[in-house]
Amino acid sequence: MTPLTELSIPSEKPYLLFDSESSPFERTPASPFALTDAFIDYAVRLKQPVLHFWSTKPLVILGMMDTKLPYLDTALTVLKEAEYDYVVRNSGGLAVVSDPGILNISLIFPEGDERLTITEGYQRMHHLIEQTFKSYGKSIDAIEIPDSYCPGDYDLSIDGKKIAGISQRRIKGGIAIMIYISVTGDQDARGNLIRTFYEKGLSGTTTKWTFPHVRPSSMTTLEEVFGMPFSLVQVKQSITMTIQNLTTQLSLGQYDQEIEKNYLEGMEKMKKRNEKVL
Repeated sequence: MTPLTELSIPSEKPYLLFDSESSPFERTPASPFALTDAFIDYAVRLKQPVLHFWSTKPLVILGMMDTKLPYLDTALTVLKEAEYDYVVRNSGGLAVVSDPGILNISLIFPEGDERLTITEGYQRMHHLIEQTFKSYGKSIDAIEIPDSYCPGDYDLSIDGKKIAGISQRRIKGGIAIMIYISVTGDQDARGNLIRTFYEKGLSGTTTKWTFPHVRPSSMTTLEEVFGMPFSLVQVKQSITMTIQNLTTQLSLGQYDQEIEKNYLEGMEKMKKRNEKVL
């Protein structure tokens, strides 16, 4: 694996930290994705990396492929009855759950003549999470957990159970590497929700698209796997300390007018996307 230190922005460029808890914008299901695009532009303009923490109310984040379910309306009813909102994101993948027990992290980098490969982007995030939790004495593996929700080559797992999933988005000369980490909460209930979503959405129909057969016990939380209480605040602090140890200092990012402009444009795009596919 290529170490994070070898893939980093030069040390004189501090990471710019943003947290959804202090965002000046209304927190809606679409806002993290509009913000991601705005932060990519921000990182490119300032030629500095961005670290963005965000969490949500109960929300199912859908991928474009999920909109191909033959009985999508029935599947969405499952989410509504469970009191989960939903949104179709602007990056790849399939359905994942976000709620107050899940921490979402975005690492955003400007790209110059040398672009990160897709694999290098995943490696960078994997290494960050590995280093953050190495003192707990368990290996964090990057391998697909096929019966998890939104399975992928860089699922992060401990003792064979998935704790996190990673996706990427590349636009405007920058790249965002995004991860959700199941920190605490009822992971079996999350898995059952997505399993039922697909069961109702397919209703026995065979399609040309492949959807996961979710086995809830294939996934877990940090709290469960380490056998101790965790909070999102605690994990945020650990992540920021790791970045400071591996790279450079952190500075608070500033919500300038360009971020607001790009955010509002991104929100409009997300609105149109969701109106079109849902």
